[in-house]
Order: sequence, then C-alpha cells, then structure tokens
Amino acid sequence: MTILLVALASIGILSCSAENKTETIPGNSKRALAPSGLAYSEDRLPCDHRDPLKQPFWGELHVHSNLSMDAWLWKVRGTPDDVYGFAQGRPISLPAAQDNQPTRTAQLERPLDFAALTDHASYQGEVYLCTRPESAKYNSEGCQIYRGEKPPPPGPPGGFAARMGELSNSIDRTQEVPSRKPELCGENLELCDEAMTQVWREQQAAAERHYDRSSACRFTTFNAYEYTATPGLAKVHHNVIFRNHQVPESPIAWIDYPNVYDLWGKLKDQCLEAGTGCDVLTLPHNSNLSNGRMFTVPERDRPLAEQQSMARLRAELEPLVEISQIKGDSECRNNMYGVVAAPDEFCNYEEWRSPDTEDCIEGTGRGALAGQGCVSRLDYVRHVLVEGLREKTRLGVNPYKLGIVAATDAHNANPGDVEEYSYDGWHGADDATIEQRLQTRADGGIGAVFNIIASPGGLAGVWAEENSRDSLFDALEKREVFGTSGPRMTARFFGGWQYPKDLCQQSDLVEQGYDQGVAMGSDLPAPPVAGASPTFVVSAMRDTGVPGHPGGLLQRAQIIKGWLGEDGQFYEKVFDVAGGENQADVDLDTCEPQGPGADSLCAVWSDPDFDPERGAVYYARVLENPSCRWSQRQCNELSAEGRPVGCTNPPTPRTIQERLWTSPIWYNQPESNRS
Repeated sequence: MTILLVALASIGILSCSAENKTETIPGNSKRALAPSGLAYSEDRLPCDHRDPLKQPFWGELHVHSNLSMDAWLWKVRGTPDDVYGFAQGRPISLPAAQDNQPTRTAQLERPLDFAALTDHASYQGEVYLCTRPESAKYNSEGCQIYRGEKPPPPGPPGGFAARMGELSNSIDRTQEVPSRKPELCGENLELCDEAMTQVWREQQAAAERHYDRSSACRFTTFNAYEYTATPGLAKVHHNVIFRNHQVPESPIAWIDYPNVYDLWGKLKDQCLEAGTGCDVLTLPHNSNLSNGRMFTVPERDRPLAEQQSMARLRAELEPLVEISQIKGDSECRNNMYGVVAAPDEFCNYEEWRSPDTEDCIEGTGRGALAGQGCVSRLDYVRHVLVEGLREKTRLGVNPYKLGIVAATDAHNANPGDVEEYSYDGWHGADDATIEQRLQTRADGGIGAVFNIIASPGGLAGVWAEENSRDSLFDALEKREVFGTSGPRMTARFFGGWQYPKDLCQQSDLVEQGYDQGVAMGSDLPAPPVAGASPTFVVSAMRDTGVPGHPGGLLQRAQIIKGWLGEDGQFYEKVFDVAGGENQADVDLDTCEPQGPGADSLCAVWSDPDFDPERGAVYYARVLENPSCRWSQRQCNELSAEGRPVGCTNPPTPRTIQERLWTSPIWYNQPESNRS
C-alpha cells in the first residue's frame, strides 16, 4: 500500500481540497476565484475537483474540421460541434473512399479533458463562399471547380492542387506566398474578409456551447486557429490559442500577413494590449518539414536593439512547441551540422526526411512538404533549445524557451484519436481504407506524404490545478506541460540543488519537488553554494490502457542535456537514469508484447559534468517497451497474398517505442559570461 501511495503522490493524483470563494475585481464583473486565489478571466463556477499540487489533463491543441480548405476537399464534413462532441466521447462519421460506400464511424476509447479547434485561417472565407449555397459566389466557376462539379483547367498540378488553386491567385510552387483572388473575394477582398469573420464567430459559438462552466468542469474548449505559413512548400505553421472568449474580431491569416513577426505583433496589439482581457499564445508545429525556416534567426544584420526586440516578441508570444504529430517527429536527428553528440538510437522515431537528405548547414531551403530541399538542425526541437542558449549568449534574450506538447493535426474532425490499434487515417476519403493507408507511393508531389509514413499523432499533457480555461492556459504559459506519442503515460520532472537521494521512496515527492526546486518549464534558481551541481527528479507512470487494450510497460527514463560549447558547437548528451535495455520485444504476427518492463520509473539524478559558467537545458524522455506500429497491425488484418508492398517491404519500422517528452528546465549562466 505504501508503494502505491508513493506512486500516486509522485504524479499528483492524491488531491487536496479547499473552499471556493469569490471576489469583486475592479473594472470587472464579480468573478469566482479558484481556492488558490486565481481570478477567473470569465464568468464560471469554480471547479469542484482541484489539486494545488496539480493533476494531469489530456487534450488536443491541433485538429481540423470541414471549415479547413483541405479537409473539405477530402470530403470531411465534421463540423466544429462534431469536433468537440468527438473529444467528449461521442461517435463521428468519417467519409468513405467512394461516394457510393457507407461512411465509417470513429469514437474515442477515452474522452479528452480539453480541445482546441485549429482550422486554417487562410482560405476560411473562400471556403465559406464556395460551400454555402446562400453565398453570392457559390455558383461562380471557381467555386464549382473547387467543389468538383467542373473539371479544373489543364496543367501539371494534380486534381487536389488544381481545385485548391481556385481559392487563390497562385498554385505555382515557386511562389513563396499566394494572394487572394479578386474574382472570388471582390475588388477589395471584402467578401473573403467578411466570410472569414463569420466563420470565426461560428467557431467561437461552438467552443462556447461545449465549454463546461459548471463546477463539474468536465470539458474545456479553447478558441483557436492555425496560421498556415507554407512558403515554398516549407511548413512554418503556428497554432494560435486564446485564453478565453475575449478574442480579436477576425483571425490573422498568413495569406494576408506572410511575416510571422506580423502575426505576433498584431496579436500583441489586438489582444494582449487591447485592454479587453484577451490573452493568447502561439505554438509551432512540424518544424521537421520547415527546411530550417521555423527557427532560423532572421535578419541578423539589423541593429542589435531591433534583434533583441524581435527575440523578446517571439519569446513573449510563443512559449510552446509541438514536438510530434501525424506528419512526423521533430525531437532530434543524428549527425547534423554543428552538433557534437553520440548517436541517439531513439532520434529516428517517425522520421520523415531520408538519411541522405542534404544538410542546410546554416541556411534554409524549400519543398520539405513534398520531400524536397535540405534538412536543418533547426528543424528539430532538441537542437533548437541549444540555439536558444546561443541566442541568449548573443542577445541576452532566449527566443526559443519552449515547453513541449504533442498533437494529431488530424483533418477528420477527430481530436485525440491516437491509438495505434484503431487508426482510421487522418485525411478523409483519401486514406479511408487499409489499402490506401498502406500505400508506399503516390502520384507525385505533395501527395507523396499521404500514405504509410503518417502516424496517429500524439497528445498534450498539462499539469494544472483544475480543468478550466484559466488553469490550463496558465500551465501552458508556464510550460508545465508534456507531450506523448499517444499513450496516456505521465511524468513529473523537477530540478533543484538539494533533493534527497531517496526522494523516490518518499510519499511527498511532489511537495518536495515544488518546495525545493522548480517544475518542468522553469529556470533553475542560482546555485546556493559554489561547486553545487543541479539535481533532477523524474517520476513516470505507465498508461494502463482500456479493457481489451492494455497499455505498454515502461522501458527507461532518460534525461537529455544540451549546451553551447566554447567553440560555438551544439553539445548534447543522453543519460539513462531509470530502467534501461531490457530485451523486451513484440510478436509481429500477433502484436503481443514480450519481456519485462515497469509500471513506474523514478530517479534522482545529478549532472556529473555540470559547468556553472555555461548555460544548459535539460528535459526528460520516457520510453515504453516496443509495440507494433499501426501499419503492422493493419497488415496483419490482410491475407498474406493480399498484402501490399507496405507490408512486405515497408519504408517504415514495423515496431515503435511510444514515448513521452517533458518540457525542459533551464540553467542560465552568469550574466558576466554573455558575449
């Protein structure tokens, strides 16, 4: 019983209670206060169940409905209400491969605690005009082509690209940024602007309908959208998440504002400094397909003060990064330019770029979404964290102080649908069947990414006191968050200077974690004495799964350290701190796991190579034993003679090791050491 209590306490499941109260806040209506004293930013009842030591909440910060231009073309008709209903456990209909076939049904095995609908801001107005019969442009030729009622004009783009091209003035892949089409949007583009605003109101209304403002706090929604920057088919996408119902009048779309610093500047003007109670953050995704563009520091020839201002703006607005999703993993890559590190065998998880792809060195490229162009160390979060240390040394500001979450980016209106054993694809009619999903080739171009190399994606885990917008958003801003590749495993990660070596055996691990140090997402305090070395606590628990589908056992917990060397190189090192190689395996024919593993892992670890004169960043990674990838499971459903190349000679591994990544903890070098 003692062991169980220690395990539960280590992840904060043992909760404390306190009385709720209210307070009148000057300039605001009477709002409820959480027992911690946090004033809610909107009217709601305080949550009945809360824990000052935090509890884990599971959610999705990246999913699309039929309001996104690509999802609609894939015959997805799930609405914002369907998205939030699915997140709460209700079934949804998915399109079939052919119109004359019955639709499919999907349903979460376990509901989510929160979700944000992030439809593409670009083209929302155009999709509205082309798909609503009451629209003045509904019967225009371009809209009929978009809907597939008329054939697209002849040319090299495939049908999907040509139909998409009817929404803008360019489908030329050599053009960095498309422009709106006056024939559709009106001479002054006012029709598209007005339609985009209308769609944004519909999304807000759906979020409001499904947000539980009662004391039960069953489900939380966030108003959100995606800033879909895709210059030269490099993905430089950022999701925009708002704290509450106070939001700008309309989304800020890449097609209108192609410089991401304009996005952040306008969000600051229209939200943070608008005096309306609006609060917002952004998080990038798929840096693995950005050709080095997502995190390359721009305009280094500007005056230093201007560079510092740009770095501060980014740091203020973007505290998080999406590390993994359906379009691959963005944690790390071996043998990158300027990175000094031993090969990490777990860096090749769901890797999309081939090993022989050219290195961008210190530059950038184009075309990654179509499998083209160079790959950069700055396409991967681990190396970006060290780049942040380099910028902190150069500018005095770290623009890449990023907490870690994961998501799906599913376009089926099905947030959090991440189980490998029930994967139904992610883009409507185009991967509705097993055979479609197991394809290893496509008809060229961007279509090459829509096949067996896709994955179900991951989840965002949030350590928060309660399931309310304010509590969850505070945790996102503080970076007390983690991401998983799908399973609902949990981990605590604390850093300090004097944690006891036997802390894993103590029932108050979490209390001591907070009292004697900092949680994931934070900076270490200054060393208490000369010669001290930072100590970290990792405490993880497995996902037990659901009836009929038990979760995997844990294999190991690791701490990854990164730092900038005196020579300007990026240094990185991986430490196994709990568990380790255990010879566990999986039977490929049955997908039954084999071998030993752990229900929980815990370790107290001190950095043996700590240099107090150099900044460093640390995060934890927890790995399950090997399990069958979704593709192997679906190959097993086919007869031996009917299995495609994706089964007999797959371009992806047959097995995976599901994982969790915590947000980092930073050590800041003394200011006197900044160059």
